[in-house]
Amino acid sequence: MAQAIEKITLSVGRDIPFNKLVLSEQNVRRTKAGVSIEDLADDIARRGLLTSLNVRAEVDGEGKGTGFFRIPAGGRRYRALELLVSRKRLAKTAGIPCIVSIGETSETEDSLAENIHRADLHPLDQYRAFQTLREQGIGEEEIAARFFVSAATVRQRLRLASVSPRLLELYANEDMKLEQIMAFSLTNDHIRQEQVWDTVSRQQLREPYYIRRLLTETTIRAGDRRAVYVGVDAYEVAGGVVMRDLFEQDNGGWLQDPALVEKLALEKLAADAEALKAAEGWKWVEAAFDFPYGHISGLRRFYGRQVDMTDEEIDRHGDLKSEYDELDAAYAAAEEHSEETEHRLEELGAELDRFNDRPYIFDPEDVARGGVFISLDAGGELRIERGFVRPEDEPQPGTVETDAVISGSEVGHEVIGSSSTGGVSIGGRVVNDQSEEEDDVIRPLSDRLVVDLTATRTVALRNALANDPIIAFIAVLHAFVLKTFYLYGSDTCLELTLQSAGFGQTVGLADTVWAKEIDQRQEAWGQDLPKAPDDLWDFLIGLDEVSRLALFAHCASLSLNAVIEPWNKRTRAIAHADKLARSIGFDMVDAGWTPTVDAYLGRVTKAHILQAVREARGEQSAHLIDHLKKADMAREAERLLDGSGWLPEPLRMAIEEASADSPGTAAGDVADNTGDDALLEAEASDLPAVLGGNVNINERATELKADFQVEQKHLDAAE
Repeated sequence: MAQAIEKITLSVGRDIPFNKLVLSEQNVRRTKAGVSIEDLADDIARRGLLTSLNVRAEVDGEGKGTGFFRIPAGGRRYRALELLVSRKRLAKTAGIPCIVSIGETSETEDSLAENIHRADLHPLDQYRAFQTLREQGIGEEEIAARFFVSAATVRQRLRLASVSPRLLELYANEDMKLEQIMAFSLTNDHIRQEQVWDTVSRQQLREPYYIRRLLTETTIRAGDRRAVYVGVDAYEVAGGVVMRDLFEQDNGGWLQDPALVEKLALEKLAADAEALKAAEGWKWVEAAFDFPYGHISGLRRFYGRQVDMTDEEIDRHGDLKSEYDELDAAYAAAEEHSEETEHRLEELGAELDRFNDRPYIFDPEDVARGGVFISLDAGGELRIERGFVRPEDEPQPGTVETDAVISGSEVGHEVIGSSSTGGVSIGGRVVNDQSEEEDDVIRPLSDRLVVDLTATRTVALRNALANDPIIAFIAVLHAFVLKTFYLYGSDTCLELTLQSAGFGQTVGLADTVWAKEIDQRQEAWGQDLPKAPDDLWDFLIGLDEVSRLALFAHCASLSLNAVIEPWNKRTRAIAHADKLARSIGFDMVDAGWTPTVDAYLGRVTKAHILQAVREARGEQSAHLIDHLKKADMAREAERLLDGSGWLPEPLRMAIEEASADSPGTAAGDVADNTGDDALLEAEASDLPAVLGGNVNINERATELKADFQVEQKHLDAAE
């Protein structure tokens, strides 16, 4: 006989006056969450109570009904109704739809079941509902206001309309995560979306950032310097389309038409170049997004003079500087943070900077033969380099002195070094090397005697210079500065060579922080140095010691060359560069170099990429990307290597040999290594006083030995 199925009886619904309802102490919801009580009250006032309250009849100690009903499930709705009653928008005796529970479960159970069994609306269902409301003519802001969500949330859900129906179906079937579907909403191109999904679905890497990367690989960032320079608004006016991400920080989005951006940027750059040429009168202006590092090699550089401040500006500058210094000192001594003080310091600093950033005035004659380079810096701002003269634009040497020599030769005076008898002339008189002597005629000195005498003077002068370290240092500095800043008129009696290798083939080198700092120093010194090379010696004599050292280090640094070329390995020079680097505590990781796609990973084979990841992060990390195509592998490797401190072989410091007998150590290298301390001690007593100040020479030698980092740099440069 079949067993009868037990029927269930549902609790009945009825309206209960509000003043007969009380909250149950067994309600499990204790923490505030979701829509506020105020918003819920407004919603009930607008559309009524959509869900009945769950109540139980209250009984006294004898089990008799009290006429009141406790609410174990629906406490937030009760509080919203209570708020409406307090606002006189609902009567105290108004009937409230309730379900009177008759089950055997406890009030706690009822409260817990109602809160746990409910399911939040699926985002896809939210999208469809919002889409329906928008089709009915309700705007995004109104939808957000009606359902107490942000307008951004509404826009994000509606953005799902841009996703391929096939992908939405996968999401509905839980074959795709919400974060992934949001990443696909970046573009409206359904075909491209499906292509990317087919690609990522066949591999382990399915992260949203990777999906976004694939979707935007043919675009450029709004933060690209060309886009910043042109402006996104101008790009859109020209018909360009911008992809925006409503779900992640997109820094302005992605521009889908790189060719249009390039065209607009070139047109604007050309217009700015023409405007600058017309406004300032330069002979030529060259414009490009980038110039190779060292593009100014072979050109003479001249500098303008900063506009003088008026008396009023000088007074104002002094007042600002005094206020800034006093406020900064007081704030440094204060124990409490003050936003007001910091804000005032920022204001004062900005105003002082405006005084320091006054424009420069150039000599009109220099401008008429000189030119300007215009390019874009990394932030999309114009980089303007003024004051360069090409060799063919230099003034011709048709001077009075030259004319005199030429005219003099026409009337019988021989030019220096061109005597028909094989001698030289000094002061217009011919010097002949004749064996005959005449008592009554003073003949010019012989060539050989002149050489011998001047050689003797040179040796004596060398010895005297060696005994005057300060002037010796200035003389070397003088030669360095002439070679560094003065293309012409750089004659000096010191036969020193200061070469500065160019690296024009290395793309992006000019945008590195190191190149920018060098350029800033070069520019600053160029503004301070005298215009004529003949005035340089007196300028250096009057310079303070600290400034001399700084200028010396700058000039010496420009001669450093640690480049390894395929035709010139420069083994000993590179070994010396490593020694120098150790002496100053230099390391490429500390300097800020990282293995990016442009700098390294995109320029080596897949095997090299995997080797880098393996060395830095281990075999497991390398295995995560070993199946990717090279371009994707390089991008993922950049992410994995970030912060690892990994360096490719050419950037690593060579490991010093443990002893002189180590394999591969040349005898000369051993001598160099073992003689460093002796060399330092021997030369410490001969160091220029400018390097140490007025201290005892033995104490100075001890300081130099201890502070090898500073001293070795100057010794190497001086040698």
